[in-house]
Amino acid sequence: MEAVVPRTAPARNALAVPVLALGVFGIITTEMGVVGVLPSLAERLHVTPAAAGWLVGAFALTVAATGPVGVLLASRLRRKTVLAAALALFAVSNAVYALGHSFPLVLAFRILPALLHPVFFALALTAATRLAAPGKAARAATTVFAGVSAGFAFGVPVTSYLAEHISLPAAFWAAGAVNLLACAGVLAFFPDLPDTAPPTYAGQLGILRRPRLWLAVAAVTLVFAAMFSGYGYIAEYLGRVTGLAPSLTGPVLMAFGVVMTAGNILFGRLLERGLVRTVTAYPLLYLALYLLVDAAGPHPLPMLAAVLAWGAVHSGGLAVAQAWLARDATDAPEFGNSLFISFSNLGITLGTTLGGAVVTTAGPRHLPLAGAALAAAALAAVLLRRRLDPPRQPDQPQPDQQSRHDEPRHEEPRPAPAP
Repeated sequence: MEAVVPRTAPARNALAVPVLALGVFGIITTEMGVVGVLPSLAERLHVTPAAAGWLVGAFALTVAATGPVGVLLASRLRRKTVLAAALALFAVSNAVYALGHSFPLVLAFRILPALLHPVFFALALTAATRLAAPGKAARAATTVFAGVSAGFAFGVPVTSYLAEHISLPAAFWAAGAVNLLACAGVLAFFPDLPDTAPPTYAGQLGILRRPRLWLAVAAVTLVFAAMFSGYGYIAEYLGRVTGLAPSLTGPVLMAFGVVMTAGNILFGRLLERGLVRTVTAYPLLYLALYLLVDAAGPHPLPMLAAVLAWGAVHSGGLAVAQAWLARDATDAPEFGNSLFISFSNLGITLGTTLGGAVVTTAGPRHLPLAGAALAAAALAAVLLRRRLDPPRQPDQPQPDQQSRHDEPRHEEPRPAPAP
């Protein structure tokens, strides 16, 4: 049973969700900023570039493997304390990256914050929707996800810029400062949510018995696989298929990230207007987008326009997929969000693996068609999940006309009492 959040401190509540978005921005900058400075980091740590790649891979694998367990263990702890502690650990980890010269030490401080990465995201998403005004839950979730887009659009390139023009430690100190600022914001502005009965582990794990949940999980995995089968190799596609000069790739990717940030707002509004319709339309949009990219690929100007459309559509995947899975986890929202985080990371792994295989065997020219096939599979999973919804009664509103707060909970059928 969800508690009602009192509105006794509207100013603090109004700042709480932006503070969570800032925390997400700091975490994404910490997670992905390493990608742009790997050569310099490998040189300082005296390891090969391949070994340094584990600083990225170990983080992602830890998030995917431990997310649900970590959220389950944290579900009975005070939310504000967990959120602040996660951000503090990310700040400390950046200090280790700035000062450390030992590869095992730096690797350890990539794995440790990765343990709390899904915990922060799951709690932040749940808290944001609880703090939102009625009917504005999707908008609050997309505000949190805006931190992800901003991390890719600004955090990663700024990290690379600081490392190149000032120093490698300066890049990590800046990321650590963002995490510290978000930590202070959580302590100052995040309200103490009212006490409720702590969720039981058995009750949270019980949602795993629902077939509809696993169809939603399959849709989430396939949506992210479709998204990242192309996005993971967008720079190579622009270079080898479009013939874009390397000096222009960075600005184009920056524009991609900026459009992503704006697209978050659009998809938040669409989810409020119609969750089911928006989720069903999303893989169709991505399928059409990949066909557009396939047609525009060899032509620079049309491809630049396609990249902007790509960024707008790509931005919706996080909020759309999270909202879809959340429908089947209303009685265990934080554990449901942890499943979203783990399986979205699994989808990223599957998509980039498939994209890499296509690039290696057939060349990047065929990437859009592979992504379109994954988008079609995601659409099939969404439609299968929709078939399990109970039939609508004539006097009931459409499911996607309700806010996520008003959406009926799906209860497991109970046997009728014996006569």
